[in-house]
Amino acid sequence: MFMFMDPLYMLIIGAGFILSFGAQMWVKSAVKKWSQVPTGRGLTGKDVAQLILDTKGIRGVRIEETRNFMGDHYDPRDKTLRLSPDNYHGRSVAAAGIAAHEVGHAVQHADGYAPMSFRQTMVPIANLGTSAGVWFVMIGVMLGMTGLAKIGVGLFAAFVVFTLVTLPVEIDASKRATAALASTSIIAPHEMTGVRQVLTAAAATYLAAAVAAILQLIYWAARAGLLGGQDD
Repeated sequence: MFMFMDPLYMLIIGAGFILSFGAQMWVKSAVKKWSQVPTGRGLTGKDVAQLILDTKGIRGVRIEETRNFMGDHYDPRDKTLRLSPDNYHGRSVAAAGIAAHEVGHAVQHADGYAPMSFRQTMVPIANLGTSAGVWFVMIGVMLGMTGLAKIGVGLFAAFVVFTLVTLPVEIDASKRATAALASTSIIAPHEMTGVRQVLTAAAATYLAAAVAAILQLIYWAARAGLLGGQDD
């Protein structure tokens, strides 16, 4: 394929890889460090999540353990909060922070937080953008089908929008998490430093993903002739 012979494409992919790899290493380092620091109250991540839900008066949210490493997430479709084993059973500062962050999404859902709802509606389109969008651009460029290439760019652009909307959703969830931990005294003031470090590192992964997606969108738009004419 032409893209593998294009130095610009390889540069963009390389930059995206470095950003993502760096962010992932930051997260792993922060989680590793604060997973070794127990909280003063000794609550598990599951206990922390349930306590915050009870404090917020949110009912009907299930808390389950998932076997996926770093697979912590909240699924608004069935109101289920899933925590990886280390965070479900763990009694560390990292486990408390991550559990609280996922509860932050449950609170967003209960409050009808608009960006979260918008992100959910974008999921099918974003998936289509990453799977079919790039192929449409490549086939369109190779066969001289400009219309098809532009459709592909539009689909991939939807994925970029998804990554951009994800940023405020994740940042807001972290803000809700830190506020909840502080107000309920689940975490001591000196332990909040660890929570913030873990959640800030996690936010960096979403920022890296957004930047990488934007760079790819610029490349595909240029290949489709939408930026300064088509360059085959």
